[in-house]
Amino acid sequence: MSPAEPSSDPPFLRITAELRRRVERGELRQGDLLPSTRQIVREFGVAMATATKVLTALRQAGLARPVPGVGTVVDTTGISPRTPHDRRRPTAPLDRDRIVSAGLAVANAEGLPALSMRRLAADLDVTTMALYRHISGREQLILLMADAAFGEFPLPEPLPSGWRRRLETAARQQWAMYQRHPWLAQAVSFTRPLLAPRAMVHSEWVMRALDGLGLDPATSLHIHVCVAAYVRGVAAGLESEAAAAAHSGITDEQWMDTRGTPALMGPPGDPAFPNLALVPLHSLDLDTLFEFGLHRLLEGIVALIGEPVQKGGREPGRA
Repeated sequence: MSPAEPSSDPPFLRITAELRRRVERGELRQGDLLPSTRQIVREFGVAMATATKVLTALRQAGLARPVPGVGTVVDTTGISPRTPHDRRRPTAPLDRDRIVSAGLAVANAEGLPALSMRRLAADLDVTTMALYRHISGREQLILLMADAAFGEFPLPEPLPSGWRRRLETAARQQWAMYQRHPWLAQAVSFTRPLLAPRAMVHSEWVMRALDGLGLDPATSLHIHVCVAAYVRGVAAGLESEAAAAAHSGITDEQWMDTRGTPALMGPPGDPAFPNLALVPLHSLDLDTLFEFGLHRLLEGIVALIGEPVQKGGREPGRA
């Protein structure tokens, strides 16, 4: 199809097909850098969200892979040539699991604002009404997606020894879950909790982890929610940081090197912010913030329970 020919395909499909043709014609070879989201926006005149979806589609098709600090490169290892009509091949029957998987793909790549029933129907090549035969609407879809996300990170049985180790295990599982699904932090509420069965399994596990400490059920619940809310609070920055990296085309480390450090240091010999300038470069990111805060939080719970503060464990700046 030439650029002049009309098409009823969504823009992201047309752009994905065009980049795929460039790979198949050898214009883009194994290891070559694919256009960034900003380059796609400029070349094809689409929104940033569409450009992000294009690169996601190429990765899901096995045609590309992200390289930290570089960008998305061509990677066709193990992929045999396919015709332009491959995407028209029959797909699996529509069911709830397939809808949830498609919803996860959209939310993981572009965030919850990009998720709509109409958008999902287009991605699945079905009518919007076909989706409503399996789910009641977007609210139920997000609930099912959250339930699936929690199901990917089961907590261990039997429980680890010691309440502190148990709480730390739960917190780290939740942190890993938010890293895989950054949108989830926007969907979780503690005053109107997600009634997702596998999320409730997490809650029950943590409350069981506190058995035998002489705590009443309300206090156990507050400890669970306090830890979970802390993890969610730090995780709330994951989606915005990923979006900033996609929009700018540079990593957080590169941003600090090129923009943050000069702003802190100011003129040579006269730092603009002398105390901040003393902090070693790259001392703070969401992972180090998570580690530091988790240990402080657990030590506060130690005080509540009445045990001596225990040193050790994984924490920035500690052996």
